[in-house]
Amino acid sequence: MSGHFLVVGAQRCGTTYLRTLLAEHPGIAMAEPTRPEPKVLLDPDKVARGPEWYRATYFPHAREDQLLGEKSTSYLDVPATIDAARALLGDPMVMVQLRDPVARAVSHWSFSTEQGMERRPLDEVLEANLEGPLPWDGSGASVSPFAYLERGRYVESLRPWVAAYGDRFRVLLLEDLLERPGTLADTYAWLGVDPGFRPPSTGTPVNASQRGTAPPLGCGLRRRLREYFAESDAELAELLGRQLPWASQS
Repeated sequence: MSGHFLVVGAQRCGTTYLRTLLAEHPGIAMAEPTRPEPKVLLDPDKVARGPEWYRATYFPHAREDQLLGEKSTSYLDVPATIDAARALLGDPMVMVQLRDPVARAVSHWSFSTEQGMERRPLDEVLEANLEGPLPWDGSGASVSPFAYLERGRYVESLRPWVAAYGDRFRVLLLEDLLERPGTLADTYAWLGVDPGFRPPSTGTPVNASQRGTAPPLGCGLRRRLREYFAESDAELAELLGRQLPWASQS
């Protein structure tokens, strides 16, 4: 039986770009279709159908010797998916990709605006979110679609996964994937596939559809956002044992 891994988040952190790089590796088969994401672990009835159903449904294209991967970025925010993953897949390897939380919030707003869910200006909505959670009717999503800032406090969501999976849990940073040579090869090696493979293409640049759609943040608002994320970023840096690449932008 092929092994499994999951990319569990985070939303608007370049995970679709990461998925492209993983899917191009000959030793990896990613769950299809890409969109909508499978989100199997959010549905107890689907989890109960078992691994044979899971593989037949989402990996009919896979060879027996390939590692099977699923990207569903909602999982990071839903602690119940930790036990669901073990119930369905045994002991999968788990990855998460993060990015500068300010950039993530802007990308989140751009996406929500393009999808017709958000009509408020960027500065206005982030100023309001600094005051507290934004109202949400609880429908259509597993977590609030307006949690622009809350979802950037990564450590709160990471800790249960780290506790559950230990060295089978890996944190990637989008900035490293884009700018630090060797990050992709190290990721391939961690998954146990050939680290020497070089993807024939890099796919679509991260959040390419959002470029140019968001107005620049005012300096005062950007400073307050950095202050908002300062404690969480410090905890994340401690968890990773390294300085965060966006620290120099503070």
